[in-house]
Amino acid sequence: MSAVPETVTTAPSNGRSTTVRNLFPSRDDYAGLSRSWRGDVMAGVTVGIVALPLALGFGVVSGVGAAAGLITAVIAGVVAAVFGGSHVQVSGPTGAMAVVLVPIVAQYGAGSVAAVAVLAGVIVLAGGVLRLGRFVTYVPWPVVEGFTVGIAVIIFLQQVPAALGRDAPIGSTALAGAWQAVRAVTADSVAPVAVTVGVAVVMVVVTRVRRSLPASLLAVVLATAVSVAGSMSVPEIGAVPAALPVPVLPAVDLGMLRALLSAAVAVAALAALESLLSARVADGMSERRRSDPDRELFGQGLANIASGLFGGLPATGAIARTAVNVRAGARTRVAATTHAVLLLLVGLVLSPVIARVPLAALAGVLMVTAARMVDRHAIRAVLRSTRSDAVVLAITAFVTIAFDLILAVEVGIALAVVLALRAVSRSSGARREGNGLDAGEPSTVEEGARHDAIAVYRLDGALFFGAAQRFLEEFATVTDVQVVVLRLSGVRVLDASGARALEEIIDDLQDRGITVLMKGASDSQLALLDCVGVIRRLDGGERVFADLDQAITYARRVVAAG
Repeated sequence: MSAVPETVTTAPSNGRSTTVRNLFPSRDDYAGLSRSWRGDVMAGVTVGIVALPLALGFGVVSGVGAAAGLITAVIAGVVAAVFGGSHVQVSGPTGAMAVVLVPIVAQYGAGSVAAVAVLAGVIVLAGGVLRLGRFVTYVPWPVVEGFTVGIAVIIFLQQVPAALGRDAPIGSTALAGAWQAVRAVTADSVAPVAVTVGVAVVMVVVTRVRRSLPASLLAVVLATAVSVAGSMSVPEIGAVPAALPVPVLPAVDLGMLRALLSAAVAVAALAALESLLSARVADGMSERRRSDPDRELFGQGLANIASGLFGGLPATGAIARTAVNVRAGARTRVAATTHAVLLLLVGLVLSPVIARVPLAALAGVLMVTAARMVDRHAIRAVLRSTRSDAVVLAITAFVTIAFDLILAVEVGIALAVVLALRAVSRSSGARREGNGLDAGEPSTVEEGARHDAIAVYRLDGALFFGAAQRFLEEFATVTDVQVVVLRLSGVRVLDASGARALEEIIDDLQDRGITVLMKGASDSQLALLDCVGVIRRLDGGERVFADLDQAITYARRVVAAG
């Protein structure tokens, strides 16, 4: 957006927060509130209406229950809004986190989730204190899109049993559970299927008629009314507590904590990744202050600890709800806080009504939500960009669906790095120049410097471990010359492996009686080459030049003396 931000947050002179104090709330968090509070409150109400069915649905999907989802949206929503690094981000239970929690609940039971939330919160909080937030910038776009596609598919498949009126098999994958539910279809499945389809249709129609209306909430209310009025035989959410529970430490022993630690690490990684990515999306949509990634981790860590103490789920920044918040006019943290307060009031006042909501209605909401998670334009853009990016997206999505979300991100990043290194390696190489000169570097060397016994090679790109062998192979065929001038002015990257390869090239050429000269290395490259021993092989630097004319003049003297 081209508009000038109303408020600008300035970083310290070194470009980053320098003390833990900077991670805590300050008065600046609410700058301009006197002008924007009405819009913030209305945005918070809008997000709260959208978030209610999602909070209930993700709580059910996780296997812990709708009440846990609602508690998470309230507690984590408030804490993250106050302590987080984004002024407009909305936090709570998300589809990605629900997917991660399913196998944890299957293995350790629903009671373990609160402990996992607290442990994960401590890990995420530590990440904020250690300033690890900026590492999210290293996650490639195709990995993010592939991750999103995989999550969307899993969420959709997880709703199939509820849409058919069946319980999801414990311990099975989303695909296996969906297939088992389909195979077990009976006449009793007609009613829940009708509810699911009806909710999906209402959401689609309402959105097309007027996007500002809370389509998911209207669909759930209508489905619940029809179900109750028609005495339909469909599974319902069931009893929801009419008050927040008292915060307590999860009842687990030391042995259980050790067993849950690996699960907590996976949850913490997802909480950090999804929250930071959501904050980046919010930055792109908002014209106001940028988010602080380190403070965002700090705030999300506190939010997860608080959610676990109240018996909730691990929480993250929610991209869809954050987008609704920004579009509704949110300017400060008051909007996200209002959303959480509204959900608390709804839970306290309407808990008997929430208990009658059909699970199939929530399944319909989440199926539509899953379908809308996939940005078709972004996917098409990635697939059309390069073959490498398309491969990264496809493999990340496949690993997400077939194996594990955290593993998918790891595999996607590793694959993207390997393909990027291959591309850099292919763009690097040595090119022989006929007279050692090019139009980009004027020279006063006379025409007589073009001697057949002198070969000038321009090294371009990155001379690093991924391209070292390529350079070695190119110089292995150099013959019929007395002097080789290596021009390093085009080398942008040089590491120890590249310096070692350069040493081998020089040794090989000199073993064949060819004198090697070097020109154009930067000061930092010369320091590295000296450490590796390359300079020593060039007569201690006597055959290292900063100017091509000087190198050619020296080469001519070598040929004349030869």
